[in-house]
Amino acid sequence: MDTTWIDPDTAELPAGHKETATAGARLKIERETHKLEKRLCRLVGQAIVDYNMIEEGDKVMVCVSGGKDSYAMLDILQKLQARAPVRFDLIAVNLDQKQPGFPEHVLPQYLSGQGVPFHIENQDTYSIVKRLIPEGKTLCSLCSRLRRGILYRVADELGATKIALGHHRDDILQTFFLNMFFGGKLKGMPPKLVSDDGKQRWAAHRQYPIIPCSLCGSQVNLQRKQVARMLQDWEKHHAGRIESMFTALQNVVPSHLMDGTRHDFKGLKATGVADDDGDKAFDTEEFPTQGLPAMQMVRFDG
Repeated sequence: MDTTWIDPDTAELPAGHKETATAGARLKIERETHKLEKRLCRLVGQAIVDYNMIEEGDKVMVCVSGGKDSYAMLDILQKLQARAPVRFDLIAVNLDQKQPGFPEHVLPQYLSGQGVPFHIENQDTYSIVKRLIPEGKTLCSLCSRLRRGILYRVADELGATKIALGHHRDDILQTFFLNMFFGGKLKGMPPKLVSDDGKQRWAAHRQYPIIPCSLCGSQVNLQRKQVARMLQDWEKHHAGRIESMFTALQNVVPSHLMDGTRHDFKGLKATGVADDDGDKAFDTEEFPTQGLPAMQMVRFDG
């Protein structure tokens, strides 16, 4: 039996019609890709406005790891730079942590082709992490601390006012559940923070030269991976749940949690006057519209 896949839209057409159908299919792909680009630009632009991430005259250091998330972030920021109502500069930065087999030529070649200023920082954090972390233990915590400290220093040296990180909706939700399950905290990732010390189709379309992390990729039992699988399973069986959970992070009601530093439970007394934040625990909810994907921005005041 012939197992060759045949496009059902063109299989029975004469040669000339097949060419027309193929051209039509290409046009459809181009239209869908253009719609995806517009959506990504709109969502990232909205997140920038909502959280005042980029301001007039900013120099944004875009951290590019070689993964699809940071590639996409740089790509979209370049597109927004051309049409934004404020003027800002971009500089791409990659930290070469000297992981064995890391293809040093890939990012410089790609970034040169994109016409964006870039800097490659060479620091052997790989050897430090492997030396200090016992075999079988999670490497990510020390690795991220070392990487963050180096990036803050580089931002200061380059005169950057903001650091852009390619964290997105799923990263934020995974962090939220990790903190809740293993840290006893309701804490995710902020869309923007101040430092005083220093998504798949788009990646396929743009054909980014993806560079995997041999440190992260070698740890099959990471808690973050377990949480990621949990979220993927939820989304598979309950479509829209991830968007709903992400929206929840933007609609916090402290009076219906248990943190006394966020709501004065001790001083709460009956006044006889209706309160908008009063007893609504059993009311029928009017669910808000779903929130926006996020890009994390670090304001650098070093």
